[in-house]
Amino acid sequence: MEKPLIHQLADVQSEKIGKDTKIWQFCVVLQEAQIGENCNICMNVLIENDVIIGNNVTVKSGVQLWNGLRIEDDVFIGPNVTFTNDKYPRSKQYPENFLKIYIKKGASIGAGSIILGGVTIGEKAMIGAGSLVTKDIPAGQLWMGSPAKYVRDIE
Repeated sequence: MEKPLIHQLADVQSEKIGKDTKIWQFCVVLQEAQIGENCNICMNVLIENDVIIGNNVTVKSGVQLWNGLRIEDDVFIGPNVTFTNDKYPRSKQYPENFLKIYIKKGASIGAGSIILGGVTIGEKAMIGAGSLVTKDIPAGQLWMGSPAKYVRDIE
């Protein structure tokens, strides 16, 4: 396979999708989104315009990737992970700039975790399932809980 595989029931408006990437049914990918090579975007994923995804990334079902999200290579995002990009959301009132979230190379985020806007998750860091991440996570560490707390080094 060279070209991306896009399921016929997906709404993919972007042409910035790398080779060997798979986008499954009921996904919505907006026009300016960028997705690297060899990614797996599982069903029921929304990817907004100002999102950049590296190579070899897995995004499991039920995830919304909002404007300002930057995902580097080899990242795993578990099912139903929630990202936020606005500290004070109001209906029909938009911030001048959405908060950025950086997920560094090789990081993994467990199912059902919540990642607040403005944080960075370091290289090869791991977030335990169901965690609430409210601050930057250093590289090579396991954090879990609500709010997430340091558990141990993993490298």
